[in-house]
Amino acid sequence: MTILVTGARGKIARAVTTGLAAAGHNVRVASREPSAVPAAPGITVAGYDAADPAPALDGVSQVFLYSDPSLALAFVAAADAAGVKQVVLLSSLSALGGPEDPHAKTEHVIAGGSYATTRLQPGAFMSNAMFWAHQVRATGQIRLPYLDAEEAPIHEQDIADAALRVLLDGPGNGHDGRGYPLTGPASMTRRHQIELVTQVTGVPIEAVDLTADQARAELQMRDAGQRETLLAYWASRVGVSQPIEPGVELLTAHSPRTFTTWLTDHPGLFT
Repeated sequence: MTILVTGARGKIARAVTTGLAAAGHNVRVASREPSAVPAAPGITVAGYDAADPAPALDGVSQVFLYSDPSLALAFVAAADAAGVKQVVLLSSLSALGGPEDPHAKTEHVIAGGSYATTRLQPGAFMSNAMFWAHQVRATGQIRLPYLDAEEAPIHEQDIADAALRVLLDGPGNGHDGRGYPLTGPASMTRRHQIELVTQVTGVPIEAVDLTADQARAELQMRDAGQRETLLAYWASRVGVSQPIEPGVELLTAHSPRTFTTWLTDHPGLFT
């Protein structure tokens, strides 16, 4: 049978695809822009219309699924019709905040299918630091609000490793119906993350702590409501240590990778 990986162009999806292919599985990667996804041995590429996922799900036994609350119902109907046996949902740690969270709503809908469901719930991604790189190269600054907000960012490969474990174990092997909160190994402020960028790369960076109003003017986001949610979340994290979750170790038998490791894995990003 075939394993479908959605979001084929994303870093996590690419790492999951590589791991599944290396383990000898037939992998179908799905993307809204299939022509932009390079082919590889043992991997087929399919178009993915989230409003009508049935063609991509034909003959599929397991799915690695990116969360999309607006289209979850269409996925459930198509997955049930296709006879899918297992769905591993890439959700978010924010889903633990209550039923009104968009990721929590998606989890609820996806869990309504007849297949086994496992929820991966990572917190902040280390790869968010990639969005700082242009600022650094252009101005020597990183301009963010609430630099002293604490989070425990996670390496994207650790998320992929967790997903691989669940998919390779398959349904009926202890993961069914479970959620796995995932964090990196340490709670840290973004101010400290910026200091680590300088330590690892040697690039001097001025950290500029924006006010909330300055951030509203500078943060380019299509959804103003999402921006306000982020600002409120960051404000709530100032001076509050992020609890470290054991999910990575439980699923992979290795410790979460550090932010320093992430930086060394992405050489040249800030130079």
